[in-house]
Amino acid sequence: MTTIAPAATIAPAAATATTASVTAALFQTDAYKLGHIHMYPAGTTRVLSNFTNRGSRLAGVDHVVHFGLQAFLQKYCIEAFAPFFAADEDEAVAEYQAGLNNILGPNTIGTGHIRALHRRGYLPLIFRALPEGTRVPLLVPSVTVESTEPEFFWLVNYIETALSASIWQPSTAATIADKYRGILDTAAARTGTDPAFVDWQLHDFSFRGMPGIEAAAASGAGHLLSFKGSDSLGSADFVRRYYNSSFGAENGQILGSIPASEHAVMCAGGQDGEAETFRHILEGNPTGNISLVSDGYDLWHVLQVVLPGLKDIITARDGNVVIRPDSGDPADIVCGERTGAGVSGAGREAATMETDPAYFGVAALLEAEFGSTLNRAGYKVLNNVRVMYGDSITPERAADITARLEGMGYASENIVLGAGSFTYQYVTRDTFSSAVKVTYIEVNGEGRNVFKDPVTAKGSKRSATGRLAVTRGADGELKLIERATAGQEADSMLQPVWANGQFLRRQSFADVRAVLGNIAV
Repeated sequence: MTTIAPAATIAPAAATATTASVTAALFQTDAYKLGHIHMYPAGTTRVLSNFTNRGSRLAGVDHVVHFGLQAFLQKYCIEAFAPFFAADEDEAVAEYQAGLNNILGPNTIGTGHIRALHRRGYLPLIFRALPEGTRVPLLVPSVTVESTEPEFFWLVNYIETALSASIWQPSTAATIADKYRGILDTAAARTGTDPAFVDWQLHDFSFRGMPGIEAAAASGAGHLLSFKGSDSLGSADFVRRYYNSSFGAENGQILGSIPASEHAVMCAGGQDGEAETFRHILEGNPTGNISLVSDGYDLWHVLQVVLPGLKDIITARDGNVVIRPDSGDPADIVCGERTGAGVSGAGREAATMETDPAYFGVAALLEAEFGSTLNRAGYKVLNNVRVMYGDSITPERAADITARLEGMGYASENIVLGAGSFTYQYVTRDTFSSAVKVTYIEVNGEGRNVFKDPVTAKGSKRSATGRLAVTRGADGELKLIERATAGQEADSMLQPVWANGQFLRRQSFADVRAVLGNIAV
């Protein structure tokens, strides 16, 4: 038997391990950037960089939803630097010097620029950006950042690492959710499903599969730009804190869910007690929609034996019972193997549901027991029950499932899909080739247009150059203007949102949703 010491007897960690560093924000960058202040041309007084998505690894996606900058500005540019600016100047500088020595060993970087920044009391930068929620074409910048004082030119790309790390993921998640929304909106329109239902048709299950709580919250917020269904509760706090959104009715519902079981619950009574587990949960939830994991042991047994035995309870409820399989090929499980491209063999059409339930699938088995009703478009809607599948869903599988259901005569509202880490974790900064690059500097008062164009990359990594502006062309599409004039910059859609420690413009989450236009606000 293992003996665990009472909490009071466990020695606390050393103070040095738990004391917060006042210079932590300054070390949230790449180590190689620490000495860049001395590598720029002598006389450099201004630097301008931009954040742009340069390519796409997702078929059919050539616009990226701009999202996450406002959270970065609040969390990093204000909150993370607050301890540094509030600390004693000499102590803060000494701590930074100790960090430099520990990382680089003896060096000649110095700390004068850090002391000067501390005395300033804010980050001398200006961020210009498109409205968050905008679908931005590839190769068009969504954000620029520029130094506002000559002494702090070095700060622009010093914060590049944190800027990139903070916004590529929520922006990427928002873009993938937008792709799902288009697929599900199309399926709804084709099968007579209420468009408002689509707000809830893709549910975020990704929290546990994400690389940390903060990443899950940021990515989940991107999901919520196109859908309201989510179990990632940290995303609601992310929205509330960084997008001026309380849980009040004036901001609309940020996210929502329904009572739902998991395998731990469904298997707690054992296989012999599975039917009683279903009964116990249903009797404890007599109204409202409820989702029940149904593949703890034998999905087909649940569909053909357990649920029929509970039919009186299910049909008497005010609300749907959502049956959730969670393993196997998603489209085949939901729609049946007979609808798959690889199904063949004489006599299979004559198979009975009792001898080959997988051939017919969950939707057909539920209809056989509970029946269906035709909607206004002539598509079937299951009575009292629905289906949810949340394992290994992708946009391609979402399209396949809804198309197969349509071919079987079912409206898309019969299915709710779960997007997990298979959707939101299998992405990288390279999914949209997201990058921050310098385009303009000033040296001794002279402007220089800067760009990179590696010959070995064959043009794929060529960056924009000069001062930048974004305008809308005659076709309504956003266009980049390189080497922009002062007048073009003044008219640019890249407008100041934050400067010298203060927001100049903020958006509520409802406003970001409205810009994207997937959810009626």
